[in-house]
Amino acid sequence: MQKTVNNYTENIPHLPGVYIMRDSAANIIYIGKAKDLKNRITSYFHSDINSKSASIISAMTTINYILCSSEREALLVERELIKKVQPHFNSMWKDDKSYPYIKLTMNEDFPRLIISRKLLNDGGLYFGPYPQITYIKKLIFWLNKIFKIRPCKMSFSQNLLPDISKVKSCLYYHTDLCYAPCMGHISSKVYKNNLKETELFLKGKFNKLEKIWEKQMLLESKNQEYEKAKEIRDRLFAIKSMAERVTVTEINIEEINQYISKTDALQELKQVLKLKSLPVVIECFDISNTSGTNPVASMVKFTNGKPDKSGYRKFKIETVSGINDFAMMKEAVFRRYSSIVRKNEKFPDLIVVDGGKGQLASAEAALNEIGIYIPLISLAKQNEEIFMTGKSKPLILGKNLLALRLLQAVRDEAHRFAITFHKQLRAKDFLQK
Repeated sequence: MQKTVNNYTENIPHLPGVYIMRDSAANIIYIGKAKDLKNRITSYFHSDINSKSASIISAMTTINYILCSSEREALLVERELIKKVQPHFNSMWKDDKSYPYIKLTMNEDFPRLIISRKLLNDGGLYFGPYPQITYIKKLIFWLNKIFKIRPCKMSFSQNLLPDISKVKSCLYYHTDLCYAPCMGHISSKVYKNNLKETELFLKGKFNKLEKIWEKQMLLESKNQEYEKAKEIRDRLFAIKSMAERVTVTEINIEEINQYISKTDALQELKQVLKLKSLPVVIECFDISNTSGTNPVASMVKFTNGKPDKSGYRKFKIETVSGINDFAMMKEAVFRRYSSIVRKNEKFPDLIVVDGGKGQLASAEAALNEIGIYIPLISLAKQNEEIFMTGKSKPLILGKNLLALRLLQAVRDEAHRFAITFHKQLRAKDFLQK
């Protein structure tokens, strides 16, 4: 039996508190308060959902909540958290920027889903606004596929279809991803009637949509229309999977303060290093060897100020003989970022190398050889001096600054990871002797 959102929210208490919604990257996207947490959080998945809530649902994958002693305390906590974190959705509904909507072009015989920056009185149905264009594009792609909405930009009507030679090779038609109105395979009336389900989805009325589909599936199965029943079953599975992607957990104020502290550290680091963007992704390198034997390099990745172990990498040094930490650093950095260029993956926002001017120069030489620019610094352990490319003098930060503590944590984790890998290789060599 498929789980529903109620399975995930059944343990939420009917108490006042603050709820915190995150996207798949664990970024906080919305903070709200509630007199009754259970009722409020559950309402996001029920039929009376509004467009504001619907746009949040498309982005969130995790809900945390903080219990408060009263509604007033919840209000105070909510205000403080919004002030410190400034989540995207909270900011969106307070400023006057033009955020995109999803528009269903009902003024056409065969409507499409498109992105619109303006809310016009043109007969179209508008949903949103949504916070990021990426979310909208993914959502439209998914909806077109599920509801077989025509994704093309062709202009035609029921009484004036396009030349058959221009549309007969359409991939969407041949893969059964579109009802092919351009070929006269469906009337405008039936096509628009089918879009009522799309409208229910975009309004967040998932429960109602599930009930409709369950009845349709049983009817098609009873009439031995098994292919149609399977198609509806796949829709049901998809929509229920969307509900199951959301997890709900209780956290305390200390945990959220730790998150805020990490955010503050990133903001501070951006400021002191004069970076153009927030260093959300930091990668750090360290070298480990004993008298030149079993030389290795480690690279650790921090995302949003926390270790991201799925992004850790380790390297056996292959091109350097003897003890030459500078050349080893160059090899590791070159191998890492030439691989990223080759695979067309995303670069980090900041590179940190353990060491002083020599290690920094070696890493910079590797980046220059590849032909890329990424903000780069080195952190020398003895006096915690920060060396930066293009600067002759090091930057020394106050010991209590969050930015320095974050850099130290990143550097120490890279060192730990390198030492662990080096010891593993030494132990392997010992056992083989």
